[in-house]
Amino acid sequence: MSGAGPGAPGPGPADQAAVPEGLVASVVDLVHTGPVLLGAYTIAELTAVDAIVDFLEARPSDEVLAEAVRSLAARQLLVAGPPGDQVQVRGDLGIAVAFQQRARLVLDARVTGAKPGEPWRILLLPQPERICLVVRIDTLGVHELGLYTLDEALRMLGAILPRGQRADGGPAADADQVLGTAERSALVTVTHYTAQGSAEIAGASTDLVLARRDGRLHVFERDPADRARLVASPPDGRNVRDTLAAMLALGSLAPHR
Repeated sequence: MSGAGPGAPGPGPADQAAVPEGLVASVVDLVHTGPVLLGAYTIAELTAVDAIVDFLEARPSDEVLAEAVRSLAARQLLVAGPPGDQVQVRGDLGIAVAFQQRARLVLDARVTGAKPGEPWRILLLPQPERICLVVRIDTLGVHELGLYTLDEALRMLGAILPRGQRADGGPAADADQVLGTAERSALVTVTHYTAQGSAEIAGASTDLVLARRDGRLHVFERDPADRARLVASPPDGRNVRDTLAAMLALGSLAPHR
């Protein structure tokens, strides 16, 4: 895989990573036999190779990036290409970069009230083959990457989201009051994006807010007339998992090679 992110050695930001012929098909087949774990990385290491950078919180300092580049190089995950060529991202990290660049949709779930050992944030980047690149982020800032089937990815996501019997708060339900007293809450955002070189350009997005209070699950969405306001989402007979699957809209995605 070739590519270099900001702060990485080499001639500059990458275009699309060079994917060896047959790699995607082979990895997809492997995922359908079980999860493919791609390692754990810091935000600086991911920034150094332009992996999911536009979905992360903040850019590390140049000093931290330089140390991340040295660490990746020492593990042979980042190597210099021929003179004038791009830096190459290798191994499991290279596979993660390749699948990230194929995706055109990201589901970003952030949870409050997460327990020790649980991720507080999960990113799902679905692929046309009904698998997902999943990024689990813990409170220490460690980013665990892996490829999973869509069903398994949704199961992992559901395990950290608020659960309970659906509350029938009605349109007058006060989102601020519910969220202020919730035992656990989550903001789920699905964003469509396009790619320009190694940069992700965000497009339309959809938000869903979940909150558990007194064992009941409250669901809110953006008011179409006022995006800054949350309103109760009317029950539609679907559970949260089905709602999230519908938000991902996998059927509209086409493969990106």
